[in-house]
Amino acid sequence: RYMQLALYAPGLGYYVAGARKFGAAGDFVTAPELTPLFAQALAAQVEYVLSASVEREILELGAGSGALAIDLSEALAARGARPVRYRILEVSPELRERQRASIGQRAAAHLPRVEWVAELPAEIDGVVLLNEVLDAVPPRLIARRSDAWYECGVTWESDRFMWSERPLRDARLRDLATARFPDGGDFVSELNPAAESLVEDLGRRLRAGSVIISDYGFPQHEFYHVQRSHGTLLGHYRHHAHADPFLWPGLSDLTAHVDFSAIAAAGERAGLAVAGYTSQAAFLLGCGILDRLRETGDPTSITYLRAAAAVQTLLSPAEMGELCKVLVLTREDNRDGNLAGPGFALGDRSHRL
Repeated sequence: RYMQLALYAPGLGYYVAGARKFGAAGDFVTAPELTPLFAQALAAQVEYVLSASVEREILELGAGSGALAIDLSEALAARGARPVRYRILEVSPELRERQRASIGQRAAAHLPRVEWVAELPAEIDGVVLLNEVLDAVPPRLIARRSDAWYECGVTWESDRFMWSERPLRDARLRDLATARFPDGGDFVSELNPAAESLVEDLGRRLRAGSVIISDYGFPQHEFYHVQRSHGTLLGHYRHHAHADPFLWPGLSDLTAHVDFSAIAAAGERAGLAVAGYTSQAAFLLGCGILDRLRETGDPTSITYLRAAAAVQTLLSPAEMGELCKVLVLTREDNRDGNLAGPGFALGDRSHRL
């Protein structure tokens, strides 16, 4: 509840207040904000999915500044693969207006195809994009103390927010924690049934196509590793990560990493297949990001060098290349069982989920 309010409380929450959030002047940089080459590479995977779609629509959840919508629309148009509709589901009224203004200024030709929706469509035929969305879905924080189970909540005491633990009475959460947490010793970590429910809901609405999820996270055996005994909850303020979720509430972003095994299982419960799972670096390389980089021109030019630096951030194992993962969940189509697409040409880690 605290994270929900800190991020989304009307007028006060991080994502609905007016401060700049994305890019160099904000608190963090997402992959689409770094360089248009991210969207240009992603377009290869999106085109692959849309080629087997009848309605040829894109639904992006949490579109941020609108950078991905702009650059992906431009890249798909250049490929002759323009979608019929580009829907955006954005919970923040302030961000919706920023997106509308940005698309109107930078990509006015695509604006007639863009539609902002207040809820998930009943049916989806095409591509659903979740780029750094699931890590902002508030999780439940569970603690095991000497074989007893507790849920971590927040209280106000001595003029400040503080953690407060109460016995865990939700049998479903206790069963999940028992199954996922490692044996022995005290352990604190997140469970995120809300994120799992969102993906399962999307899967049930997906008539044809794919859900493409890119985010920070791990497969389950790494997420709940014994050496990660305090969870993954982090705050982000002015490009600095911190471990205190009570620091600058409403001004600081809060995230928790994604358990990709649980997300894949949620998609499978809705009848989707895991088309592929890999690192962001492998996915972008498979989608041809280096070819797109070469197309920027003279490798000694400032334009090229800036683009190359951004691509290095996207691909480097020390930056986003390994910590960010990509999971594609697909409604099986008629392409002889080949669901993966170009993003998994260099390998698939689905066996690690």
